[in-house]
Amino acid sequence: MRTINCVTIITGAASGLGQACARHFIDHDAKVALFDLDQSAGEALQKRLGERSRYYCVDVTSENSVQQAITQVLDELGPIRVCINCAGVAPGGKTIGRNGALGLDKFTSVISVNLIGTFNVVRLAAEAMASNEEIDEDGCRGVIINTASVAAFDGQIGQAAYSASKAGVAGMTLPIARDLGPLGIRVNTIAPGVFDTPMMQGMSEEVRAPLEAIVQFPKRLGLPEEFARLALHIVDNNYLNGETIRLDGGIRMPAR
Repeated sequence: MRTINCVTIITGAASGLGQACARHFIDHDAKVALFDLDQSAGEALQKRLGERSRYYCVDVTSENSVQQAITQVLDELGPIRVCINCAGVAPGGKTIGRNGALGLDKFTSVISVNLIGTFNVVRLAAEAMASNEEIDEDGCRGVIINTASVAAFDGQIGQAAYSASKAGVAGMTLPIARDLGPLGIRVNTIAPGVFDTPMMQGMSEEVRAPLEAIVQFPKRLGLPEEFARLALHIVDNNYLNGETIRLDGGIRMPAR
């Protein structure tokens, strides 16, 4: 599916992987709906990206917030063809730590944003896509790309909540692809390794260096642009469906 004038929703668009996708898709002539709770960052990004972008203040965990934004996108930009879910949180916490058992509210909040929030956007975006006209000989109506993590498969100490949320995203990929296949909607997931996002940039060299060392090749953190390029390839390649793709330089995370 070509991205020229293709309306693309991106959650978590104001920073990191989401922002890289927004820039890359704009560069390939898409129209981009920037979904993010950070209003100042979202509005600033829209200003930088120009008239082919539109910012919407969206809480992915809220049905009303997402539905209202999708309705606005349909009215202002047109039929939604692509949805890229990058919104997420990554707090750590051991199951039993210095202060006792991990608070259930902390576990629940991570699941709420990373897993339930992703599914919330998927289901409502897919509902909108189902009304699209078929745009190619395969009968494609839309493409959905979710973000998991290598932590879904090799979670470290203190990542029980985060790993569970991302394993859920990976685990629902194939069932949702099967659900939506008859509607002409493809669903794939990218599971990134350790990427050079604002979160990692705020960490010391003592934290970053060991992570770079366990990447097989190339010996560095992933670039957000590399994530964005893979997302664009997924959109372009109609036969790619129901897959979770690790994008990690061959990293396998140790326990700590």
